[in-house]
Amino acid sequence: MKNVVFGCFCFLLIIGCGSKKIIDKPIVFNAEREQLSLQYIQDRYLLERDTPVIDPKIIVLHWTAIPTLEASFNAFKNPKLPDSRGEIRGAGSLNVSTHFLIDRDGKIYRLMPETLMGRHVIGLNYSAIGVENVGGTNTTPLTEDQLKANIWLVKYLKSKYDIQYLIGHYEYTNFENHELWLEQDEDYRTKKTDPGVEFMTEVREATKNLNFKQVPQKN
Repeated sequence: MKNVVFGCFCFLLIIGCGSKKIIDKPIVFNAEREQLSLQYIQDRYLLERDTPVIDPKIIVLHWTAIPTLEASFNAFKNPKLPDSRGEIRGAGSLNVSTHFLIDRDGKIYRLMPETLMGRHVIGLNYSAIGVENVGGTNTTPLTEDQLKANIWLVKYLKSKYDIQYLIGHYEYTNFENHELWLEQDEDYRTKKTDPGVEFMTEVREATKNLNFKQVPQKN
């Protein structure tokens, strides 16, 4: 059932998995973003694609380190990476993006289709669904509502796709020698701590019955 709000570009989509709602709040995914995505897939992963479609195998949980929903959304909205992101610009002009954004009150926003590629995790974007959480700094730690929303969303996504791994962003380099890792540049890495070990431990405990594979151990 869809409850469409005219005059606004988001709508409520009630999912048949518990009582949670996913609110569609789309970023700009136009022809420019599609072309930038295809270029990224080719350059980073050596994959030739006609469309930037992914086959999700991993869910990656993040935090934005930005205190508000709208400021977090605006960081992902436009197709091209802003000049302020010089530390990753060398890897492509595609802006960072994520599939879901969870506000501090636990509301879940879908920013883009789940099966199109977003740029949110080095080496794995072509097979990963990204979930960002608003906040995450010492002044805006992740909330109990966000924890519950992440747990619900992980269960929802696992029910739809053949997801093998659930990871925190800080764990992405564990996949460097894994078959899913396709990044071509050995020097393209960023150090991450999100969404925190404690947060991931709680999400994993609540979803252990989903039987995700163990995260690879670093050599």
